[in-house]
Amino acid sequence: MAGSRQELLIHDLPQLRNSFHVFRDRADAGMHLANMLEDCRGSGALVMAVPAGGVPVGVTVARELELALDLAVVSKITLPWSTESGYGAVAFDGTVMLNEKLLPDLGLSDDQIQEGITRTREKVRRRSRELRGDQPIPELSGRTVILVDDGLASGFTMKVAVQALRNQRCREILAATPTAHEQAAASVAQVAEAVYCPNLRHGWQFAVADAYEEWYDVSEDEVRALLAEFETFRSSANR
Repeated sequence: MAGSRQELLIHDLPQLRNSFHVFRDRADAGMHLANMLEDCRGSGALVMAVPAGGVPVGVTVARELELALDLAVVSKITLPWSTESGYGAVAFDGTVMLNEKLLPDLGLSDDQIQEGITRTREKVRRRSRELRGDQPIPELSGRTVILVDDGLASGFTMKVAVQALRNQRCREILAATPTAHEQAAASVAQVAEAVYCPNLRHGWQFAVADAYEEWYDVSEDEVRALLAEFETFRSSANR
Protein backbone atom coordinates (compact mmCIF):
# COMPACT_ATOMS: atom_id res chain seq x y z
CA MET A 1 0.00 0.00 0.00
CA ALA A 2 1.31 3.45 -0.87
CA GLY A 3 2.27 5.65 2.03
CA SER A 4 0.49 8.88 2.95
CA ARG A 5 1.62 12.14 1.40
CA GLN A 6 3.41 13.06 4.66
CA GLU A 7 5.24 9.72 4.74
CA LEU A 8 6.40 10.15 1.16
CA LEU A 9 7.81 13.58 1.94
CA ILE A 10 9.84 12.38 4.94
CA HIS A 11 13.35 11.12 4.17
CA ASP A 12 15.15 9.26 6.96
CA LEU A 13 17.88 6.66 7.33
CA PRO A 14 16.32 3.26 8.17
CA GLN A 15 19.54 2.07 9.86
CA LEU A 16 19.25 4.95 12.37
CA ARG A 17 15.50 4.68 12.97
CA ASN A 18 14.48 4.52 16.66
CA SER A 19 18.14 4.55 17.75
CA PHE A 20 19.78 6.59 20.51
CA HIS A 21 23.09 8.47 20.70
CA VAL A 22 23.68 8.10 16.97
CA PHE A 23 25.50 11.44 16.54
CA ARG A 24 28.73 12.41 18.22
CA ASP A 25 27.65 16.06 18.38
CA ARG A 26 25.73 18.64 16.32
CA ALA A 27 28.52 18.95 13.75
CA ASP A 28 28.47 15.19 13.19
CA ALA A 29 24.69 15.36 12.83
CA GLY A 30 25.14 18.10 10.24
CA MET A 31 27.38 15.78 8.22
CA HIS A 32 24.63 13.18 8.09
CA LEU A 33 22.18 15.80 6.86
CA ALA A 34 24.64 17.10 4.28
CA ASN A 35 25.01 13.59 2.89
CA MET A 36 21.24 13.28 2.59
CA LEU A 37 21.03 16.67 0.87
CA GLU A 38 23.87 16.04 -1.58
CA ASP A 39 21.65 16.97 -4.54
CA CYS A 40 21.60 20.55 -3.22
CA ARG A 41 25.39 20.94 -3.43
CA GLY A 42 26.29 24.26 -5.05
CA SER A 43 22.67 24.74 -6.09
CA GLY A 44 22.23 28.28 -4.82
CA ALA A 45 19.88 27.12 -2.07
CA LEU A 46 20.12 29.06 1.18
CA VAL A 47 20.65 27.29 4.49
CA MET A 48 18.73 29.02 7.29
CA ALA A 49 19.55 27.75 10.76
CA VAL A 50 17.32 28.18 13.81
CA PRO A 51 19.36 29.60 16.72
CA ALA A 52 20.78 28.53 18.89
CA GLY A 53 21.07 24.75 18.63
CA GLY A 54 20.42 24.64 14.91
CA VAL A 55 23.43 26.80 14.10
CA PRO A 56 26.22 24.21 14.59
CA VAL A 57 24.17 21.82 12.44
CA GLY A 58 23.41 24.44 9.80
CA VAL A 59 26.99 25.67 9.57
CA THR A 60 28.14 22.14 8.81
CA VAL A 61 25.42 21.62 6.19
CA ALA A 62 26.21 24.92 4.46
CA ARG A 63 29.95 24.37 4.55
CA GLU A 64 29.79 20.81 3.20
CA LEU A 65 27.31 21.67 0.43
CA GLU A 66 28.99 24.96 -0.55
CA LEU A 67 25.89 27.01 0.21
CA ALA A 68 25.22 30.38 1.80
CA LEU A 69 24.03 30.55 5.39
CA ASP A 70 21.68 32.79 7.34
CA LEU A 71 19.55 32.60 10.47
CA ALA A 72 15.83 32.00 10.93
CA VAL A 73 15.26 33.42 14.39
CA VAL A 74 12.17 31.94 16.02
CA SER A 75 11.21 31.50 19.65
CA LYS A 76 8.45 29.67 21.47
CA ILE A 77 6.01 31.66 23.61
CA THR A 78 6.59 30.22 27.05
CA LEU A 79 4.15 29.79 29.89
CA PRO A 80 4.19 32.34 32.75
CA TRP A 81 5.17 29.58 35.16
CA SER A 82 7.62 27.65 32.97
CA THR A 83 10.37 28.66 30.56
CA GLU A 84 10.52 25.12 29.17
CA SER A 85 6.94 24.71 27.94
CA GLY A 86 5.26 26.85 25.31
CA TYR A 87 1.85 27.49 23.75
CA GLY A 88 2.97 29.08 20.49
CA ALA A 89 5.89 30.70 18.71
CA VAL A 90 7.01 33.93 17.03
CA ALA A 91 9.23 34.08 13.93
CA PHE A 92 11.72 36.62 12.60
CA ASP A 93 9.14 38.41 10.42
CA GLY A 94 6.64 38.78 13.27
CA THR A 95 4.59 35.72 12.34
CA VAL A 96 2.73 34.38 15.38
CA MET A 97 1.16 30.93 15.69
CA LEU A 98 -0.67 29.71 18.78
CA ASN A 99 -1.24 26.08 19.68
CA GLU A 100 -5.03 26.26 19.57
CA LYS A 101 -5.40 22.64 20.69
CA LEU A 102 -3.37 23.27 23.84
CA LEU A 103 -4.67 26.70 24.88
CA PRO A 104 -8.04 25.60 26.35
CA ASP A 105 -6.25 23.34 28.83
CA LEU A 106 -3.87 26.04 30.09
CA GLY A 107 -6.32 28.46 31.68
CA LEU A 108 -4.51 31.52 30.36
CA SER A 109 -6.35 34.83 30.16
CA ASP A 110 -6.35 36.89 26.97
CA ASP A 111 -4.09 39.41 28.70
CA GLN A 112 -1.58 36.70 29.64
CA ILE A 113 -1.53 35.40 26.07
CA GLN A 114 -0.97 38.87 24.62
CA GLU A 115 1.74 39.59 27.19
CA GLY A 116 3.47 36.37 26.15
CA ILE A 117 3.29 37.29 22.46
CA THR A 118 4.64 40.81 23.13
CA ARG A 119 7.48 39.47 25.29
CA THR A 120 8.44 36.87 22.70
CA ARG A 121 8.33 39.35 19.81
CA GLU A 122 10.78 41.54 21.67
CA LYS A 123 13.00 38.54 22.39
CA VAL A 124 13.05 37.62 18.68
CA ARG A 125 13.84 41.23 17.68
CA ARG A 126 16.66 41.41 20.24
CA ARG A 127 18.11 38.09 19.19
CA SER A 128 17.94 39.03 15.52
CA ARG A 129 19.77 42.30 16.19
CA GLU A 130 22.45 40.65 18.29
CA LEU A 131 23.09 37.74 15.93
CA ARG A 132 22.40 39.30 12.52
CA GLY A 133 23.10 42.97 13.16
CA ASP A 134 21.18 45.36 10.92
CA GLN A 135 21.36 43.14 7.85
CA PRO A 136 18.00 42.63 6.12
CA ILE A 137 16.68 39.15 5.43
CA PRO A 138 18.08 38.01 2.04
CA GLU A 139 15.82 38.05 -0.99
CA LEU A 140 14.03 34.71 -0.78
CA SER A 141 11.42 34.99 -3.50
CA GLY A 142 11.70 32.02 -5.85
CA ARG A 143 14.57 30.51 -3.85
CA THR A 144 15.02 27.10 -2.22
CA VAL A 145 15.61 27.31 1.53
CA ILE A 146 16.99 24.49 3.69
CA LEU A 147 15.60 25.18 7.15
CA VAL A 148 17.78 23.55 9.82
CA ASP A 149 17.28 22.85 13.51
CA ASP A 150 18.95 20.35 15.84
CA GLY A 151 15.81 18.34 16.57
CA LEU A 152 12.01 18.31 16.55
CA ALA A 153 10.04 17.25 19.60
CA SER A 154 6.67 18.69 18.57
CA GLY A 155 7.63 20.44 15.33
CA PHE A 156 5.60 23.52 16.23
CA THR A 157 8.48 26.00 16.23
CA MET A 158 9.71 24.81 12.85
CA LYS A 159 6.19 25.09 11.43
CA VAL A 160 6.14 28.76 12.45
CA ALA A 161 9.52 29.27 10.77
CA VAL A 162 8.17 27.60 7.61
CA GLN A 163 5.20 29.98 7.60
CA ALA A 164 7.53 32.97 7.95
CA LEU A 165 9.52 31.73 4.96
CA ARG A 166 6.30 31.23 3.00
CA ASN A 167 5.58 34.89 3.62
CA GLN A 168 8.85 35.62 1.80
CA ARG A 169 7.57 33.66 -1.24
CA CYS A 170 10.25 30.95 -1.23
CA ARG A 171 10.10 28.51 -4.13
CA GLU A 172 10.46 25.51 -1.83
CA ILE A 173 11.33 24.81 1.79
CA LEU A 174 13.24 21.70 2.81
CA ALA A 175 13.07 21.08 6.55
CA ALA A 176 16.26 19.43 7.78
CA THR A 177 16.79 18.12 11.29
CA PRO A 178 19.04 15.36 12.62
CA THR A 179 16.38 13.84 14.89
CA ALA A 180 12.61 14.06 15.28
CA HIS A 181 9.61 12.33 16.74
CA GLU A 182 7.72 10.76 13.84
CA GLN A 183 4.58 12.78 14.67
CA ALA A 184 6.58 16.02 14.63
CA ALA A 185 8.12 15.13 11.28
CA ALA A 186 4.66 14.34 9.88
CA SER A 187 3.36 17.67 11.17
CA VAL A 188 6.16 19.61 9.47
CA ALA A 189 5.71 17.58 6.28
CA GLN A 190 2.23 19.08 6.02
CA VAL A 191 3.72 22.54 5.42
CA ALA A 192 7.18 21.94 3.87
CA GLU A 193 8.09 20.42 0.51
CA ALA A 194 10.13 17.72 2.26
CA VAL A 195 11.57 16.72 5.64
CA TYR A 196 15.08 15.28 5.93
CA CYS A 197 15.70 13.52 9.23
CA PRO A 198 18.30 10.73 9.58
CA ASN A 199 17.14 9.69 13.08
CA LEU A 200 13.36 9.30 13.16
CA ARG A 201 11.89 7.97 16.41
CA HIS A 202 8.53 7.11 17.91
CA GLY A 203 7.28 6.37 21.42
CA TRP A 204 5.58 8.08 24.34
CA GLN A 205 8.71 9.88 25.44
CA PHE A 206 11.06 11.85 23.21
CA ALA A 207 14.06 14.05 23.94
CA VAL A 208 16.17 15.66 21.25
CA ALA A 209 19.26 15.21 23.44
CA ASP A 210 18.91 11.41 23.31
CA ALA A 211 20.15 11.41 19.71
CA TYR A 212 23.51 12.91 20.72
CA GLU A 213 26.50 11.62 22.67
CA GLU A 214 27.54 15.20 23.43
CA TRP A 215 24.70 17.59 24.26
CA TYR A 216 24.64 21.06 25.80
CA ASP A 217 22.80 24.35 25.39
CA VAL A 218 24.45 26.42 22.67
CA SER A 219 25.19 29.97 23.81
CA GLU A 220 24.78 33.10 21.71
CA ASP A 221 28.54 33.67 22.01
CA GLU A 222 29.12 30.28 20.36
CA VAL A 223 26.61 31.16 17.63
CA ARG A 224 28.48 34.38 16.86
CA ALA A 225 31.81 32.54 16.81
CA LEU A 226 30.46 29.88 14.44
CA LEU A 227 29.02 32.50 12.09
CA ALA A 228 32.30 34.42 12.04
CA GLU A 229 34.25 31.22 11.36
CA PHE A 230 31.87 30.33 8.53
CA GLU A 231 32.24 33.77 6.93
CA THR A 232 36.03 33.41 7.04
CA PHE A 233 35.72 30.00 5.39
CA ARG A 234 33.41 31.33 2.67
CA SER A 235 35.70 34.27 1.98
CA SER A 236 38.71 31.99 1.61
CA ALA A 237 36.80 29.59 -0.63
CA ASN A 238 35.70 32.40 -2.95
CA ARG A 239 39.20 33.81 -3.53
